Amino acid sequence: MLFIVLVLVLAALGLLVAALITANSLWAWISIGLSVVAGLLLLFDLLRRRKKRAAEAPAEEAAEEAPAEEDEPAEGEEKKPEDVEQTVLMPAAGELGDAEDTPEPQQNGDPGEEKSDPADVAVVSELEIEVVVVDEYPRYHVTSCEWLETRDTIPLGIGEARQLGFTPCALCTPDAEIAGKHREKG
Repeated sequence: MLFIVLVLVLAALGLLVAALITANSLWAWISIGLSVVAGLLLLFDLLRRRKKRAAEAPAEEAAEEAPAEEDEPAEGEEKKPEDVEQTVLMPAAGELGDAEDTPEPQQNGDPGEEKSDPADVAVVSELEIEVVVVDEYPRYHVTSCEWLETRDTIPLGIGEARQLGFTPCALCTPDAEIAGKHREKG
């Protein structure tokens, strides 16, 4: 299919060049027609592939579910210890005493959220100091944050970052640092 589209596009290009050289508008219209046919073929191929993938997806899901049913023990048969699911209990926030001040590790490698002092939040909300964010992560950071290392950053004003829903990083504590520097200046 792609080979046919390539041939049609090359033919359209040749006819367009011929139309420009001879100043004949008929060749230009034929070139446009061939380009439209090539586009329609590409669209048809795209729709055909999507339909094929949609038909294959339920078959793959059924194949994945079938082995899971085989793992269940037969009637009268007991589950082996390695078959039993285990639940791991984690302490709730604040149950560890002093550990509340340490950053919460996140599953995706993102540092936890800074527990900002309300006074610091009030100060930084009025400032337009620049902080940085990383695409796909919910925290904003000062530029010297060690978590940023080799990540691509996007500079934003701290007020804008807060309005967009970003929260402060627990490693570099931008709210406390920026509010502290602002108080020293003022």
